[in-house]
Amino acid sequence: MNTAISVRDVTKTYAEGAVQVSALRGVNLDVYRGEMVMLIGPSGGGKTTLLSIMGCILSASSGGVEIAGEKVAHLPESELPRVRRDHMGFVFQGFNLFPTLSAGENVELMLDVKGICGPQARKQSYELLDSVGLADKFDTSPANLSGGQKQRVAIARALAGDPAIILADEPTAALDSHTGRSVMEMLKSLAHERGRAVVVVTHDPRVVEFGDRAIRIEDGLIASQVSKN
Repeated sequence: MNTAISVRDVTKTYAEGAVQVSALRGVNLDVYRGEMVMLIGPSGGGKTTLLSIMGCILSASSGGVEIAGEKVAHLPESELPRVRRDHMGFVFQGFNLFPTLSAGENVELMLDVKGICGPQARKQSYELLDSVGLADKFDTSPANLSGGQKQRVAIARALAGDPAIILADEPTAALDSHTGRSVMEMLKSLAHERGRAVVVVTHDPRVVEFGDRAIRIEDGLIASQVSKN
């Protein structure tokens, strides 16, 4: 299988005054293209820390991380934006859309970050919104979109530049049950039909079934792993 993310013996320790707090304590995990992995478990167990390390937002205290075959665990801070830009798209609980930009402009902005601008960016932004069923909302501001529509714009933005990896942190937390299922179906199709590696952190038991694997993180360790295969 084509490995998108490889995590080996990863630890993460935070200093709180004189106290050392271990958020991750030797995690090993591979995520493959074409699958959706759910990270579940209690708050404070280490799920979001692990996702942030996978996304090169946080650096591991020790251990190895490879993204698309590149060793990134100990890259200098200045190199991490390149890894994120080249390989990843992010979907967040709070949507993180710019309120003064239209739906289309929010997607165009991410394309610009990835080196695509002008008419080409506008065309691709329209196509990305069309792929999530929102072509008719291209010129609409986020204030006039529902929660589900905002999250679909965020997914379109995450797809800008055609990244191999999609990382989602509580993408259904602000959505009702029906809309949350629709968003998860969309993320699942990105994995199964378009070959992305999709990793989702969730507390929502209603959406765990959408994953190919459910990995429970407790006390900084992988406590269990359930696969549909």
